[in-house]
Amino acid sequence: KKAIIPAAGLGTRVLPASKAVPKEMLNIVDKPAIQYIVEEAFAAGIEDVLIITNRGKGVIEDHFDHAVELEHKLSGDPNKADLYRDVLQCSQMGNIYFIRQKETKGLGHAVLCAKNFVGNEPFAVLYGDDVIISDDPVTGQLCRAYEKYGKGAVGVKEVPTADITKYCSLAVAPLEGNCFTCTDMIEKPRPEQVMSNYSILGRVLLTPEIYDILAHTKPGAGGEIQLTDAMAEYARNCGGMTAVEFTGTHYDMGNKLRVVEAQVELALQHPEIGEAFRAYLKEFCKTL
Repeated sequence: KKAIIPAAGLGTRVLPASKAVPKEMLNIVDKPAIQYIVEEAFAAGIEDVLIITNRGKGVIEDHFDHAVELEHKLSGDPNKADLYRDVLQCSQMGNIYFIRQKETKGLGHAVLCAKNFVGNEPFAVLYGDDVIISDDPVTGQLCRAYEKYGKGAVGVKEVPTADITKYCSLAVAPLEGNCFTCTDMIEKPRPEQVMSNYSILGRVLLTPEIYDILAHTKPGAGGEIQLTDAMAEYARNCGGMTAVEFTGTHYDMGNKLRVVEAQVELALQHPEIGEAFRAYLKEFCKTL
């Protein structure tokens, strides 16, 4: 029933856009990226969401708060009823809390900052860089795997061999359907360390035991406390994890090309502009 969204990264991969605007607030058509992630959490049945931010990201808190003057102005105009509904929805999604990661020591450290919020419950982690569009929320897919197999779960996809060293690599064995047993993993492996082309893409479900491991996890790749290193120890010593090859389209909001692809693909699906944008693309492609 609880989820953590780490959103404290510096966004260096999408500079200069992220110099003044957090990368989590980069728009995809008419919504910031983090709103898609929060919507996924609540659509999966999550009741409480904790967003972990740092300095300069107060605009994320503002987005999920009431904008009293704006709401008042929109509510008085019958021609803007849809806009009023959309603006109001941002502050009425569910229970959203915020804490600051005062030092950017990595994803593992960010999750460690949420220990008191989690308590003694299983919890989901939705990476703030990763928007995943699916009719079946990926967080919900992991929750079902946890309920069925009783183990922590990770959302995975196969990554091209040329790219696997930029991600993490998992040791997996077939379990059932689109599920695998994961017994080990490594963050940003050297070519000789690659275990498979399966990599975690932005969604995990963990149990409170991870906190005892995170407490003694030393800095790893990039000099940061890597959540992957803690999950590797968890997988090796706590009976493994379930890797779910999820259904959905993944967009890395730290990758400029994927940001543009998200804009195009979701614009084509947008109920207001989709048809017109499709017609524009068809004509534009004739000039290429």
